[in-house]
Amino acid sequence: MRILLPILATAIFISFISPVLAQDQDSLAIRQIYSEALTSAVAWRNLDYLCNKIGGRLCGSAQAEKAVNWTKGVLDKMDLDTVYLQPVMVTHWERGTKETGKVISRKAGNHTLNVCAIGGSVATPGNGITANIIEVKNFDQLAVLGKEKIEGKIVFFNRAADPKPIYTFDAYGGAVDQRARGAMQAARFGAVAVLVRSSTLAHDDHPHTGIQHYADSVKSIPAMSVSTNDADSLAYWLKSDPNLKFSMQMSCKLLPEVQSYNVIAEISGGEKPNEIIAFGGHIDSWDVGQGAHDDGAGVVQTIEVLRIFKALNIKPRHTLRVVVFMDEEYDQRGAKVYAAEAIRKSNLGTEKHLAAIEADRGGFTPQGFSIDASDEQVKKISNWKTLLKPYGLWSIEKGGSGVDIRDLKPLGIPLIALVPDSQRYFDYQHAASDTFDKVNARELALGAAAIAGLVWKIDRDW
Repeated sequence: MRILLPILATAIFISFISPVLAQDQDSLAIRQIYSEALTSAVAWRNLDYLCNKIGGRLCGSAQAEKAVNWTKGVLDKMDLDTVYLQPVMVTHWERGTKETGKVISRKAGNHTLNVCAIGGSVATPGNGITANIIEVKNFDQLAVLGKEKIEGKIVFFNRAADPKPIYTFDAYGGAVDQRARGAMQAARFGAVAVLVRSSTLAHDDHPHTGIQHYADSVKSIPAMSVSTNDADSLAYWLKSDPNLKFSMQMSCKLLPEVQSYNVIAEISGGEKPNEIIAFGGHIDSWDVGQGAHDDGAGVVQTIEVLRIFKALNIKPRHTLRVVVFMDEEYDQRGAKVYAAEAIRKSNLGTEKHLAAIEADRGGFTPQGFSIDASDEQVKKISNWKTLLKPYGLWSIEKGGSGVDIRDLKPLGIPLIALVPDSQRYFDYQHAASDTFDKVNARELALGAAAIAGLVWKIDRDW
């Protein structure tokens, strides 16, 4: 018994200090990750090139192809274990010549508005469309007015985003239906076109594009976005002249599908190479701006995760995989192709995902993570809040993830979104103002470090 006592005491001591040592190791590793991210300009330079040398990258375009090739080139130079392209067929829609929208009124005067075609829209006839315009706030009001008052007119959807939600994604979600389904709904009542207020809380002169959808059961009619300032002006002019006319012209068109690619790269796991921690953003963007916040920032931040691990000579237990998705903005085909292959390999038992992280909410100051997972999985990740809170990551909660990883849901893994400060994101999203100069270098680096820190912890503890 006397011999066993020292052994037992030693075991108790080790069991007591092991969690403390592990926590110290965690803290040291996260600190090193942040130091590396904050003292490197690689992600910033990558975003500069992507935005200023390539620019807007609508799927199917020459710019999107150039972005794929550039991304693969960047990853090829990083001495990673695997870099490859995953084929994806994508829709090819082109905006055509610059759109025009004009108010014609004897009482209110003639005015040229800041407008752009909504993604996927059909064109106007060659000589454009000129018609009376009728303002509505929602689809219920559209139905009340009915075909008698709408047929032959342009429907002006003018419901502003609600400024009361603190998290601006909630405000966006409450307004975006008129852009996404407005043309479809208005066509049911005989409208000849729609003009839609931009889905942003900002009051400026930038029209915001984005995807919209048609239905086979109704005629496809042109869909145009108007800036918030001009939407307010148009509503004012309609009060003085309800019979004013609006003239619009667009030459957009849908072309045959194009071969494109997801870009995938890995650092192989030293202990469990077939178990995957995936993270990424989407390389495609709308063509009106440079796609800096949406989603150039997410692309360079997630590439930066691999660079940080390499720079610090961290050898992961599991395979770390960056996925640079194609076609998030239009049909999400890159996400669907990736998920189908991941599920297929999971069913075969040749590959297992542990978690997937998406960065697609802008390059602003990170505040935490939103987790789509079981309560048990969310609790496990939430227990790391003490470790991450000193870096400003105070919000680690159950919630939504992201468009490009949601199809991985059948795998039963945590689907995680980086959550930055949302207040300015919709000022720029889908607009010509989404340019490189709107991204802060330090905020961009903090986002990359946040993802890398979470990846390190998942690799260590999952």
